Amino acid sequence: MSTARLVLDGVACRRGGRLLFDEFGLALAAGEAALVTGPNGVGKSSLIRIAAGLLAPAAGRVEATGARALLAEAAALDTERTLADAVGFWAALDGARGRVPEALDAVGLGVLAEVPVRMLSTGQRRRAALARVVAGGAAIWLLDEPVNGLDAASTTLLEGLVARHRAGGGIVLVASHVPVALPGARVLPLEPAA
Repeated sequence: MSTARLVLDGVACRRGGRLLFDEFGLALAAGEAALVTGPNGVGKSSLIRIAAGLLAPAAGRVEATGARALLAEAAALDTERTLADAVGFWAALDGARGRVPEALDAVGLGVLAEVPVRMLSTGQRRRAALARVVAGGAAIWLLDEPVNGLDAASTTLLEGLVARHRAGGGIVLVASHVPVALPGARVLPLEPAA
């Protein structure tokens, strides 16, 4: 992970014919993090999707060295599968099926591994989605509103996982309209385009 790098250079986003933001720039190296803040509707989620390569920027460029993992609003877990199988489906795509038990333990859900996803609470589903990110082993974590649905203890757990990922050379880009403790991270307010 020590070679991980994420660069957004002069990035602009246009959605529905409207320019949300432009000239956004950011460069993150191994162990670094950034917190993108701003009100709902300013384009934080779109920025995360652009960084993930799921949405093309209207202008500018994105460069990433290292695999990227996205935590979006939707958990993207099959609700009919057990938690271990649902997380394992995604981990298998990353060649990391063996990391699922450790990832579930890391988010405090190991004891629920055989429970169907549909039976989990909102907060548990959010932590399950985080387990999917952890299990994949990607160098670059892109977290969109990661504390939505989490209680204070789970938020602290998330912040600890992010700190460990960074200490191991990982990169974290977080978009949130509520505070997230990311010591030493750059805080970048996203402003609407003029």
